[in-house]
Amino acid sequence: MMDVIGRGLVSTSFIDEEVRREFSGLPVGFYIQMVVLPSGPSFTAKVIAGGHLELVKDFKGKADLTVKFKHLSHAFLVFSFQEGTARAFANDRMVADGEVSHAIRLVRCLDKMEALILPKVVAQLAVKRYPTDLGLDEKLVKAVRIYRSIAQNFLNQDLPTIAPQLAKLVNK
Repeated sequence: MMDVIGRGLVSTSFIDEEVRREFSGLPVGFYIQMVVLPSGPSFTAKVIAGGHLELVKDFKGKADLTVKFKHLSHAFLVFSFQEGTARAFANDRMVADGEVSHAIRLVRCLDKMEALILPKVVAQLAVKRYPTDLGLDEKLVKAVRIYRSIAQNFLNQDLPTIAPQLAKLVNK
């Protein structure tokens, strides 16, 4: 799920103007990382020109902003949309290593992404405030574009790795 969230944020930064504006407030080359402690799943993204994000593979440096879930069960609550990101911060389930204003900006982007890609009933549980100006037409169009972008990203990134395994299955 951490992979989907990372790829979803990247996709949303290209599709939604509000998210693009939020990330434009961060300097180009700014690294954002989400990780589950002590050494669980993670993703790292970098702000590029135009307020867009790109995923960074095998990042070894120190990110400018690292959001750390204190336990896998805490991450599960957020990523299964049982608890919103802002609520998880308030419940001390996660910590931000970096400027608080940058963490708040990231939470707003995560909330907007969730509002776009999740059914309204689920999104209302997951986000602090569901956008009142988000119409069904906009939501559907952007959700389809985000999901398509995530799927294409998975295929483009992972197909060379899984192609030999798929070939074995097909030949059986």
